[in-house]
Order: sequence, then C-alpha cells, then structure tokens
Amino acid sequence: MLPPVRLICEAAELAARRHLGQQRKGRGDEPYINHLAEVANLLAVATDGADAELVGAGWLHDTIEDTETTRKELAGKFGERVASLVAEVTDDMNLPKARRRQKQIEDAPHKSPGAKLIKIADKISNIRARIVTRPNKKQRDDLADYVAFSKKVVAGCRGANASLDAEFDKVVKAASRVL
Repeated sequence: MLPPVRLICEAAELAARRHLGQQRKGRGDEPYINHLAEVANLLAVATDGADAELVGAGWLHDTIEDTETTRKELAGKFGERVASLVAEVTDDMNLPKARRRQKQIEDAPHKSPGAKLIKIADKISNIRARIVTRPNKKQRDDLADYVAFSKKVVAGCRGANASLDAEFDKVVKAASRVL
C-alpha cells in the first residue's frame, strides 16, 4: 500500500499521462486534466483529506473509460479499493449514450458510498464546465439536458456526503441562472 500523499501524487501523474492531449467539453480548450483535478479536489474537501484512496480514485475515475488503462493495472499500482471505485464508476462505452445515461440513473442507488461521492463530484465538475457567460442556444440546451440528467443520477447518490450534496445543489442553482 502506498503512503497517502504518494498514492494521490502517483494517481495524478498517471491520470495526466493517460489523458494527455484530451480536451474537456465545455469551457473552451481546457485540458481534460483540469476536470480530474477538480473531481479529486471536491473529494478531498468533502472528506477533509481523510481518504487518500478516494481522492486517488477521483484522479483516475475516467482512465478505464477513456484510455487503455485496465482495472488490473490500477489494482496493481494503487490497490484493490482504488481499482474497484474506478471500475464502479466506469461507463460501458460500447453502449449507446442514451443507454449509458439510463444505466447511470438506475445503478446510482446501488453504488458503494465512495462511488456515490465520485459520481456527485463528477456531475458537479461537468455542470460547472457547461456554465458559460452569455451561452448560445446550443450551450443552453446542452446545459439544461446535462443538469436534468445529473439530477436523476445524483438523486440516487444523495446522503453519502452532506457537503457534496450541498455543492451539487449550489451548482444546479448557478446553472439555472443562465438557462
């Protein structure tokens, strides 16, 4: 088992290398790593820094889904809990988008407490990225669609962490001001 600070730093480094060159949806040409940093930070704040494995999983939460990274590789490097959390929040990219979304909604109430926190933090970050000054119609429609979807996922995750629940409500309120 890696010491906590080392686990988080090595997770961040692996995430950065695996997502190199990827761009985030939403705000301009923002590097994808910014999303992973935001999710990890939301988890660190929500747990007051007490759960390095959760924060590490936050850094890595999209690596299986978006890169060639495997669950086995993550387990070998970061331990079974980190690998399990990442695998638990990984979408099956072979499914059509509508089915992936429906599956997220259906599966949310059955996730482990840590996976629920990652899901909420991920939705917060993704909504924040879609909130832009003076959005055009396409941006407003995308934001409205994503907020409606996220509310359904987060409904199944609520109660795992009061501060993340409150932060989600805050970002939804911010989104409603531009819709």
